[in-house]
Amino acid sequence: MENLQNSYPATPEGVWAGFHELRQLMKENEIKAEKAREKKRAEEEKWRAEEEKWRAEEEKRRAAAEKDRIAADKRMKKLEEFLGSWANNFGSFAEEYFFNSFENEQQNFFGEHFNEIRKKVKPKGKNLEDEYDIVMYNDSSVAIVEVKSKAHINDVQKVLKKAETFRILCPDYADFNIYLGFASLSFYEELEKECIDQGIAIIKQVGDTVVINDAHLKVY
Repeated sequence: MENLQNSYPATPEGVWAGFHELRQLMKENEIKAEKAREKKRAEEEKWRAEEEKWRAEEEKRRAAAEKDRIAADKRMKKLEEFLGSWANNFGSFAEEYFFNSFENEQQNFFGEHFNEIRKKVKPKGKNLEDEYDIVMYNDSSVAIVEVKSKAHINDVQKVLKKAETFRILCPDYADFNIYLGFASLSFYEELEKECIDQGIAIIKQVGDTVVINDAHLKVY
């Protein structure tokens, strides 16, 4: 502004000329400012467009991920249903296998002869019920056999519980000797030791034969 004042004499013509140049400078500055604003608006518009594009792509990714999750859940559910069905079928096979072995060959069991054998015995009481996979009877003893396709040491306590619940649910046999057996298509050393310590007969498949280890048997 000081340079502008020094460029023109203090006459009407000079003032007018200075005023004209000032307006021209202001116009140029406004044009520059407008260009700067336009550039900023263009950059902001570009940024918003890129943000919208990113959001759209992110939404698309989320939708695809959700679709994949739903598909994976469906596959997992089908797999669980298959495995559950397979496990049930395998468990049923194990029960049928050992029952047939006892029924056909193994009625001399636990040092006694049993003249009656039943499977899937499910007595119910007022506040108690239980299920016994295989039960064998004679005039003074009952043999209860729990069957698993794949036995685990945690199942031993469940086997021990069978003697207690059977006496309650089947009072006609309350004074009978009760023997316990654990039958499985597979055993491991720690499990067998626990069964021996608890006086539970070990009944397992060895090749095509059912092998019974009842030398350590206890009466419950």
